[in-house]
Amino acid sequence: MDFNMKKLASDAGIFFTRAVQFTEEKFGQAEKTELDAHFENLLARADSTKNWTEKILRQTEVLLQPNPSARVEEFLYEKLDRKVPSRVTNGELLAQYMAEAASELGPTTPYGKTLIKVAEAEKRLGAAERDFIHTASINFLTPLRNFLEGDWKTISKERRLLQNRRLDLDACKARLKKAKAAEAKATCEGDTVPDFQETRPRNYILSASASALWNDEVDKAEQELRVAQTEFDRQAEVTRLLLEGISSTHVNHLRCLHEFVESQTTYYAQCYRHMLDLQKQLGSSQGAIFPGTFVGTTEPVSPPLSSTSPTTAVATMPVGPSVAGLAPPGEAALRLEVTPPASGTRKARVLYDYEAADSSELALLADELITVYSLPGMDPDWLIGERGNKKGKVPVTYLELLS
Repeated sequence: MDFNMKKLASDAGIFFTRAVQFTEEKFGQAEKTELDAHFENLLARADSTKNWTEKILRQTEVLLQPNPSARVEEFLYEKLDRKVPSRVTNGELLAQYMAEAASELGPTTPYGKTLIKVAEAEKRLGAAERDFIHTASINFLTPLRNFLEGDWKTISKERRLLQNRRLDLDACKARLKKAKAAEAKATCEGDTVPDFQETRPRNYILSASASALWNDEVDKAEQELRVAQTEFDRQAEVTRLLLEGISSTHVNHLRCLHEFVESQTTYYAQCYRHMLDLQKQLGSSQGAIFPGTFVGTTEPVSPPLSSTSPTTAVATMPVGPSVAGLAPPGEAALRLEVTPPASGTRKARVLYDYEAADSSELALLADELITVYSLPGMDPDWLIGERGNKKGKVPVTYLELLS
């Protein structure tokens, strides 16, 4: 019990000394040991790294989970060391609603069939989003969080300890300075020749005794200063090594950032493929859904010139690079009839502006009227459009076919 009380009294004395030194420094009444410029730069870089890591971490969490309530729930589960329950993504929930709507409204109707197709695509998008969130959380968020909760806490602890060591060092310096000033004053008074005729010669004896006491106080203050300087230098070296480790942290975060970009690229590529497949499915069934819509036929390609009558003229048009990937494998060109049958042509109104990708396509302007027709074996997502003496492929999705 006595030992604890002594330790408590000692800690209280040290705390009081540091508080006095800190207060005097704030009011400019005490000197402060300054760190070297390199050390200050390390401290500034560490603080900047911590601040930006926190901002990037928080915003990435918002990107992966926009719902603030869900983020709070996940945070509480992590703090309680409990597994975060699986959560349905927005895409998967939308797919569920669409599938239920199709079942209730009629899965055999055109609207119901389309709902089912879109629901399947949304379900795949939701699964891709789930995989992306999981991968990004492991490869990117976890390393950032580990730095803030691990390395940075260690650095902060050592910095606080270094601050205490510096306050102790400066307090010892101030104590030694005061002791030397008092010793010098006592020495000056002791050097005065006493007048033994006085009735109170004891003043000289007291001065000599005070000088000896201050000599002891100076020796004690110098010893405490050496110990404080040693502890400060040791703690400064430990803190410096930790701060220099921030460079390794940057390298680690750079690797994690590359992995995050790679996972994000994979996610958006999957989304693009799923939506492209859905667009093809909807385009191929457009004629069945809208009876008045003109679509391409699936008849075989016209026979070559040698097997046709001499009065039939046939020309070939190469497939542009933007459409070649959508054409069936091995199909190198589309055969265009120079004079299409009158029964196969339709008038169409352009819904949006369209810029031709190459010379095989026809550029479109919104609200203009063009003549369109299809060719045997042509991709159903495309038609041949004519405007004056210009002709080329046009996407069906940009047109409103008129009766």
